Amino acid sequence: MNTSPTGNTFMDESELKKINANGIDIAYREFGSGEPLLMITGYSATMDMWSTAFLSELSRNYRVIVFDNRGTGYSSYDDRYFTIPLFADDSKALLEALGVSEAHILGWSMGTNIALEMAIKYPEILKSLILYAADCGGKEALMAGPDIYEMLADTSGTDQERGMRLLGLLFPERWFEEHPDIMSYFPVVTETISPEVVAMQYKAMEIWNGADSKLHEIDNPVLIITGTEDILTPPENSVMIAEKISGSWLIRLKDSGHGAMYQYPENMASAVKLFTDSEVSHP
Repeated sequence: MNTSPTGNTFMDESELKKINANGIDIAYREFGSGEPLLMITGYSATMDMWSTAFLSELSRNYRVIVFDNRGTGYSSYDDRYFTIPLFADDSKALLEALGVSEAHILGWSMGTNIALEMAIKYPEILKSLILYAADCGGKEALMAGPDIYEMLADTSGTDQERGMRLLGLLFPERWFEEHPDIMSYFPVVTETISPEVVAMQYKAMEIWNGADSKLHEIDNPVLIITGTEDILTPPENSVMIAEKISGSWLIRLKDSGHGAMYQYPENMASAVKLFTDSEVSHP
């Protein structure tokens, strides 16, 4: 039974702060104490989309830092063209502004592209790399089917109808039908992101050359988590990444989708702790 906080209760317990980093104001929140864990959101996501139950579990063992990527939610942006390397620079600059010299980095979906770029450009600041619903980008990445993209682009119906349609893409159909009480596991999302910023994020992913040719160079401890029923980022991507990063861990969560952190928050947090306890040297 999930006894962790849901809705926005847990998120609201942390003060919303802003700090100037890499020439923009980055909005962030912090939870818990321990080794820093920076969490990077995915495509069109704001920081209040993280599973509050997942954050709550992680905060028992880490100083969890969540933030809005440039242009999303409460973070500003400038006239620089959106790119995955620029997002990686933002993430590094945020850590530096917070006085953090080394951290665990956890990326979700597009956030895994950013996290991989950080591992390639700035390996010295990573205590470990955790990739959830990952792909390597570039032509090597396995994409979702065209029917999925049609659903993502479909703006018909009311806001509620469209929201439910998009929410359904995060979960296996049977699981979603068996868990109709959405408020018991999905947060109340109040932050916004403009269609223009969403389009710029999409373009950033589209033009990124990807990390495939550099995966074998990654020497940080790496944990890869994928849902076996993920239709947005096919799980074959995670298998491919695991095969190319020596010594990496791969966890496949049965009957879970792109929203695995909402389905099994305690399991995922336990996996992260087991991994860091086993693979990362603690001072």
